Amino acid sequence: MSSRGQTSFRRADAVVLLRRRCISGLIFAPLFLSACAVSSFSNPFRTGSEDTSASAVTPGKLLETAKADTGTDLPGGMSAHCPQVVAWPRDRLLTIYEPGHVGDQLAIVHRGEITKMARECQLYSDRVVVKYGFAGRVLLGPKGGPGSVTLPVSIRVAGSDQKTLATDKMSITTTVPQGEPAGYFSMVREIAFPIQVGSRPEDYKVFVAFDRTQAGAG
Repeated sequence: MSSRGQTSFRRADAVVLLRRRCISGLIFAPLFLSACAVSSFSNPFRTGSEDTSASAVTPGKLLETAKADTGTDLPGGMSAHCPQVVAWPRDRLLTIYEPGHVGDQLAIVHRGEITKMARECQLYSDRVVVKYGFAGRVLLGPKGGPGSVTLPVSIRVAGSDQKTLATDKMSITTTVPQGEPAGYFSMVREIAFPIQVGSRPEDYKVFVAFDRTQAGAG
């Protein structure tokens, strides 16, 4: 299929994704995401294998893979024995509705999706420094339109006991161009936390989640 044909297909599919009444079924379909490539316009919730690329942990690389939307993983790299970077199904999706209409599929303004994740780390005797990245897209809903979209994201590091060791907050911003169904975003940050005696770096997880404090979030 030609690139023009592929683009047309993706646009049409993205519009159908949010405008059909069956969207509620899609929202509950995603599986657990853990530093992997899971995105596709035809099936935005299918999973891939773990991404272990050092070179992939750059905003440009992550944005490129999110836009390519092939479902393939980023190349392998320096993530052996690193903590996982993970996002639970509810945490990696954020739907914004018109005020007073949360849950109404015809009142969706836009939906944020985290679709790509990667990480690398530096190990020390008493701590780990994780360079993590994530990317994704914002899809317009029936009540959405072109322009800038900002969504809040929170980060939490925990061990096997689920005790919080470090946190971070940020906002991601993207622009949905006129005539396009989606805009794309990427973010790369670092977070450091202590390693407890007797534990391994891979025993820890960096949780990425959309923050649902924004008005209209559902």
